Amino acid sequence: MIFDKDGNIVIITQEKLSTQEFVQRLDSEYHRFKNDNVVINLTALEQLSLDEIIEFLQVSNRHRLAKHSFVIVTDKVDFDEMPDEIIIVPTMQEAYDIIEMEEIERDLGF
Repeated sequence: MIFDKDGNIVIITQEKLSTQEFVQRLDSEYHRFKNDNVVINLTALEQLSLDEIIEFLQVSNRHRLAKHSFVIVTDKVDFDEMPDEIIIVPTMQEAYDIIEMEEIERDLGF
């Protein structure tokens, strides 16, 4: 798990861990990024299932309730199958765009 910081955005990249192990590490390391917007970069993975994406739902919901963005980046999923409760985009640029839009919405009180 690799942590990179870009302003108020933490980019967390998974390379070798299973999705379940990765989510467990996210939970244990939550204090490191709890006050930042988060991008989970899963582009290095070959394939992702719906069940693997759902593993992130709890940490995503907790983070979004704290008024921070949580975006997963991967192009290895069928976007039509993904739950609406979690934000998944195919590129890093789209992740930055989503975070920017959500910050504007929060500033406006939506």
